[in-house]
Amino acid sequence: MAAPLPTELYRLPWTLTDNILSWLEPTKRCNLYCEGCYSKNDPNSDKTVEQVRADMDAFVSQRTVDSISIAGGDPLVHPRIVDIVRMIHDEYGLKPVLNTNALALTPELTRQLKDAGCYGFTFHIDSSQRRPHWRDKNEIELCELRLHYARQVAEVGGMSVAFNSTVFADTLHYVPELVKWAEEHMDIVHNMVFILFRTSRMEEHDYFANGKPVDTGQLVYYGQEKNPAPLFAQEVVETIQDKADPAFMPAAYLGGTKDPNTFKWLLTGRIGHPGKTLGYAGPKTMEIIQTGNHFINKRYLAYVRPNELRHGRRLVLGLSAFDKRLRPLIPKVLLQPWKRQYYQSILIIQPVDWTKHHEANMCDGCPDMTVHNGKLVWSCRLEEMLNYGCFLSAGPKKKVEEVAKTDTAVAT
Repeated sequence: MAAPLPTELYRLPWTLTDNILSWLEPTKRCNLYCEGCYSKNDPNSDKTVEQVRADMDAFVSQRTVDSISIAGGDPLVHPRIVDIVRMIHDEYGLKPVLNTNALALTPELTRQLKDAGCYGFTFHIDSSQRRPHWRDKNEIELCELRLHYARQVAEVGGMSVAFNSTVFADTLHYVPELVKWAEEHMDIVHNMVFILFRTSRMEEHDYFANGKPVDTGQLVYYGQEKNPAPLFAQEVVETIQDKADPAFMPAAYLGGTKDPNTFKWLLTGRIGHPGKTLGYAGPKTMEIIQTGNHFINKRYLAYVRPNELRHGRRLVLGLSAFDKRLRPLIPKVLLQPWKRQYYQSILIIQPVDWTKHHEANMCDGCPDMTVHNGKLVWSCRLEEMLNYGCFLSAGPKKKVEEVAKTDTAVAT
């Protein structure tokens, strides 16, 4: 099989003002180096609870969401993180989900966060990190650590668990094994996220702030050494099909702002039980889930409780009349009535890429918008706003002799 065409999938309906989540950064401070991170570690960046509340007010005044992704930095290093989680849950009625490397997560803190209203965790664990006692471990070896945190959250209960990994050209071959590992633990691992490593392509572009050339060296953006050519979501799909499951097939996507046919967010849903995938949800299932929740609750759906993901059999029987991909699963779930069937999602994110005209192709309807000076901005490019007061634009890379001529003209 091959990666699908956009016309074969459901185009997720999220927009700037009506989305599944928003991206809150209570601190830029972090306790771990991660290669590929686009946020600068700032040890003096903790926001007060009132500043966080101002960010939340900006979100709810400009954007309808289901959940708040609390990121950073690492949010668990913030001394008031439990209070922030409680505020989001109690005062705003939203689902707080923590995006964390988990270094600071103890069993006691896990319980405190649950009591405060935490809805789930997205753990960033991969081989690009300089993680104490786990350096030089590959993606497969790190599954031991992933399982440790999945079990820690499951022991407390009632919170979703996701893992994200940055995918480089030299780690792409591990993705199928991670997909298989997630299948083995479908009962306590609810979502896997693969984020393709982003480079600034500085060998191909010059960058400008309000028309003036800038040196991007002060940004935490990376050159092309690690990924000489950009990775695309289709490559990940085909790698999973080749090495893990030929039947693997996404169902929904977000396109790009400049190229609507690119897969910026590519979403797959599978049904099965630990160790066995019975099949995959189709575009109609995704459409019914999103539009149905919006019709009933007036917002698109981001996260659900783990107990709701245990009803894979009910999902198959309830939606197979509308979704042809689910119909072959009917005898499979009926012939195994003693087995609980789960729903698990796999998401591939393709960050900003550049068109041949040097335009930034962003995620159209991006969920990960954050607040800067009261306005919604792309969280993945927040450093540009902090350093230059604007998003950078790109142009053709000048040759050395052209730069010399420009410098001479300026000097005279």
